[in-house]
Amino acid sequence: TTAVPTPIPNPAGEELVPAVLTFSFEEAKSHLVGVDPRFEEVFRRVKCRPFEHLERVDPFRLADTRLRGQQISWKAAASITHKFVRLFDPSIPENLADSKSNFFPSAHQVITKDIATLRTAGLSGRKAEYVLDLAARFADGRLSTRKLLEADDEELHSMLTEVRGIGRWTGDLGVQRGLLRWFISLHAPSHPVSLRKDKLERPSEDKPIAATPSKSNGDEGAVLRAATPDASSIPPAPDSLLEIDESSGKAKGKAAGNAVPEGPAMALPEPFTPSINKTLNMTATSTVDGEDYTPPALPEGLTVAQMKSRLSGKKIKGALLTPKEMEELTECWRPYRSLGVYYMWALSEEPK
Repeated sequence: TTAVPTPIPNPAGEELVPAVLTFSFEEAKSHLVGVDPRFEEVFRRVKCRPFEHLERVDPFRLADTRLRGQQISWKAAASITHKFVRLFDPSIPENLADSKSNFFPSAHQVITKDIATLRTAGLSGRKAEYVLDLAARFADGRLSTRKLLEADDEELHSMLTEVRGIGRWTGDLGVQRGLLRWFISLHAPSHPVSLRKDKLERPSEDKPIAATPSKSNGDEGAVLRAATPDASSIPPAPDSLLEIDESSGKAKGKAAGNAVPEGPAMALPEPFTPSINKTLNMTATSTVDGEDYTPPALPEGLTVAQMKSRLSGKKIKGALLTPKEMEELTECWRPYRSLGVYYMWALSEEPK
């Protein structure tokens, strides 16, 4: 049984989720690459920030920020968040650009405001209701850091989807679209599969892949940090682990992996950046060691044609995949399904 991390006391509000992993990130990546070689290239192209850059998290602050940021741009969300926190601390500079404050109200503070007051910060009436419902649940104990950490998957899903504004399918449908694209491409390589541009590494954080292929040895940056800043102090990014509404990012830039290190007498050929779509489809035919790769069989009763039909919009009981189908498709990912599912969000939009 996996040990549950101990919440960190926080005098200013809800206890914090500690910056620790309960599993080996490198072992998880190796496992996924072993069952589907395409993951190796994806790991090079898309960083898994929640697992690589560990940060303490205030669950109330994180969920509240996500609720207020639904279906609006990053810039609008930042502006609303600034006005929202100023309702509880007017000493914060009115101009967002002048503010360096990390203050955020506690759930008990938020429930002291009414809908009309929250709307002065730019929230719609409906979102104000969502924020107050979330705050009430943390304030009266129906939700807490400890309960969220100790809950199993079903309990966690139930607790979160009971909150107004966090619907059962707002997150699930995005993951299901990604899963469909991923597995259709695996069994029908001619079917396009690509990564969202906003999920790829920015050029300033990335280097092009050299023409001479090299086997990935993993990201050495995935070392646990004992003390890190509060993740909830950072504005919501599109690649957050807690997704409660689909969004399309605006970040632009080409992606690439790590360059082959240059030795004293090593002359490297001109680097190139292959198509991510082409790479994903090509590596599905062989393992990282060059061995023939045979994809796992699809669940009984599920065909490529059916998955294509689902992806085009034909739902089953309001979903694109049933819970049983999702479990069977990702059976080989166990026990690291959460890591694999994180990357399915990068496939949740139609390729451009």
